[in-house]
Amino acid sequence: MPRRSKISVIGAGNVGATAAHWAASKELGDVVLLDIAEGMPQGKGLDLLQAGPVETFDARIKGTNDYADTAGSDVVIITAGLPRKPGMSRDDLLSANMKIVGACAAGAAKASPEAILIIVSNPLDAMCHVALEASGFPSQRVVGMAGILDTARYRAFLGEALNMSVKDIQALVLGGHGDTMVPLISSTAISGIPITELLPKDKLDAIVERTRKGGGEIVALLKTGSAYYAPSAASVQMAEAILKDQRRILPCAALCRGEFGIKELYCGVPVLLGRNGVEKIIEVPLTADEKKALDHSAAAVKELVDAMAKLKAAG
Repeated sequence: MPRRSKISVIGAGNVGATAAHWAASKELGDVVLLDIAEGMPQGKGLDLLQAGPVETFDARIKGTNDYADTAGSDVVIITAGLPRKPGMSRDDLLSANMKIVGACAAGAAKASPEAILIIVSNPLDAMCHVALEASGFPSQRVVGMAGILDTARYRAFLGEALNMSVKDIQALVLGGHGDTMVPLISSTAISGIPITELLPKDKLDAIVERTRKGGGEIVALLKTGSAYYAPSAASVQMAEAILKDQRRILPCAALCRGEFGIKELYCGVPVLLGRNGVEKIIEVPLTADEKKALDHSAAAVKELVDAMAKLKAAG
C-alpha cells in the first residue's frame, strides 16, 4: 500500500491554519500544524480534523509544538514570522524574522531531510535566502510563494474590470514580493487574446498599480491583520504541484543563477514545479520596460539581502 504524502505547516496563525485547511480539503496527504504557542496548533488541528466527516476528507491532522511530529514530511510550508508593527523599522523586522525563519527551516530540515520547503514568511524573497542557508538544502528544494499570489490578485482585478471569468485569464507577475513586482502586460491574455485588445492602457496601468499594492489594500481594510485566504491557497497550489508531480509552470521565488540577468538572488520567476521542486526556471521574453522594472525589483531584493548580511555580521 503506497504511503500517504505528508505536509507540515510551520506557524499556525491565519495563513498557516488556512493552508492546513486547503491541504486537508484537497486530500493532498496527512497534515501537521506546528507552532510554538502551546495548545493553539493542537486546538486548530483538532477542529480541522472534525470538519473531515462534514467535508468528507480523510486526512489525518495533528497540531503540535514538537518538530519530531513533522518527521518524514514531503513538503513543509513555513508561514511563521512577525508582521511589521507601527514604529518597527525594516531592520527590526528583518532581524526578528531572520531568527524565526532560520530556526523553523533548521528544525524542519533536521526532521525531514528530503522535504521541499515552501517559504511564505515576509519579507519573502529575503527569507528564502535565510531558509536556504539554515536548511542546508539544495536551492531547488527551497522555493518561495509570491508570484502565484501576486498573479492571482492581478487576474482577479482583470476579471473584475472585464466582467469575465478568471479561469480564462493567463498572466504572470515576476520580481520581488512587494511594491516593485512586475505584472507582465506583454504576457497577459484572455483565452489567447492579448489583454491590450480588451482594456485601454489607462485601465491596465491602474490594475498594475493596484496589484502592486494588493497586500497593503487588505491590511488597510482589516486594520489588525493581513491577507490569508489567497496566500495560503497559493502555497497549497505549489504543494499540490510538487506532491502530484504536476510539472506546472508557476511564478515562484527561486534562486536565479543568471536567468533574466539575475545572479545568486531569490526573485519571482516562472518555474517548472514538480516532485523535485524547482526543476527549471523558464525565461520568457520581456519588453524593454519590463526588463528595466524586473532589474529594479531584483535590486530591491538585493538591498534586503545585503541588509541581512550586515545584521548577521553585527551579531
